Amino acid sequence: MSRPTDRLAEIEKALVGRWPESRLDPSLDRIAALTARLGNPQHAVPAVHITGTNGKTSTARMVDELLRATGRRTGRYTSPHLESVRERVVLDGAPISEAEFVAVYEAVLPEVEALDHELPIPLSFFEVMTAMAFVAFARAGLDAVVVEVGMGGSWDATNVVDGRVAVVTPISLDHTEYLGPDVATIAREKAGIVKPGATAVLARQPAAAERVLVGRAREVGAQVQEVLHHRTVPTARPGGQVLRLAAPGRDLPDLFLPLLGRYQAENARVAVTAVDAFLRAEGVELTAEQARRGLAAVRAPGRLERLRDTPPVLVDASHNPAGMAATVRGLGEALAVERVVVVLAVLRGKDVEGIVRAIDPVAATVVVSQNESPRALPATELAETAGAVLGAGRIVVEPRLDDAIDTAVRLAGDSGHRAAVLVTGSVVTAGAARTFLTR
Repeated sequence: MSRPTDRLAEIEKALVGRWPESRLDPSLDRIAALTARLGNPQHAVPAVHITGTNGKTSTARMVDELLRATGRRTGRYTSPHLESVRERVVLDGAPISEAEFVAVYEAVLPEVEALDHELPIPLSFFEVMTAMAFVAFARAGLDAVVVEVGMGGSWDATNVVDGRVAVVTPISLDHTEYLGPDVATIAREKAGIVKPGATAVLARQPAAAERVLVGRAREVGAQVQEVLHHRTVPTARPGGQVLRLAAPGRDLPDLFLPLLGRYQAENARVAVTAVDAFLRAEGVELTAEQARRGLAAVRAPGRLERLRDTPPVLVDASHNPAGMAATVRGLGEALAVERVVVVLAVLRGKDVEGIVRAIDPVAATVVVSQNESPRALPATELAETAGAVLGAGRIVVEPRLDDAIDTAVRLAGDSGHRAAVLVTGSVVTAGAARTFLTR
């Protein structure tokens, strides 16, 4: 009999062998057929459903911790993962155990295999993982779950859930080959998670996106909840920032958020509002003390995460121009440095020129590399684009990511200036960098 660790490796190999997340056939038919065979576990626990372009995972983590601070037992489903597939399914604040991951997979496997033979297109990696998450949540007897959309909204596999609260983080251009060429079209796809009778919580949006989202809420009879505002400007503190959030009749002062970047303060506004809306459906309200405990407990690996101090080395998973621009602003808010050495490794198909332009204001040198994803853009191709934008004199090519990080640390240390290293460009890059820097 195989041990859980052995079986886990076998399961991961089987899952990865399915249609990858990057290959899509827009439809809810397959996931709906699977969840129906499993007894519709997605309806077992009330949910907060989160979509958007940037900030989804950080917001999901905040919502999860805030709900846990109220004493509720929670589940969280996010994607992609940084280092372990088990990170995607979180129960009571911890990744699902190896044994439970194996047990859930074994429970869904007969129905997966049956549908694979019946359907014209086999179930994808993401569809099977999503069903596994819902089964794990139902088995755990939770009070609330937080579900992050993988891509889009209307036809994303997670959209078989009916979120009591539907959250839309800022929308910008990404995955345009699937979601559409402009923010209004993308917003129409993401608006699909707003269901009849739900409460919609909308982050600050481009005007075209906001019109679509508000229109969707009116169309289905959902309430749009006004988001809490910052009563004072967030104040930087070592390792984070202090917020004071407010609304008519509400004041939530002295909220310490142990994350860097003003954009995380914006995510916190949305997360607190979403939890407020979720709780009010049960006749209660998030207290200031619960908000303090919840936000103070938030961790966001791979999001402007500082992993070394001399020189400062930060890892960030940004992978589109809007996200990278927010990262660059956050870096400036968090560190008083004169020089930044950027290690950049991206996936093919991304707006590489837009990403490079976003780092232009801070990058003294860019060490161009590549990660181990099958979709990785080769370092030589990335160097051509980066060099055309920044000039060849600012580019160093190191195809191996570990070599690139070592080179960047050396360049930062030898500069004679207050310098930092930023490793970024992809979730895959961030995960690999974390493994290298924390081993």
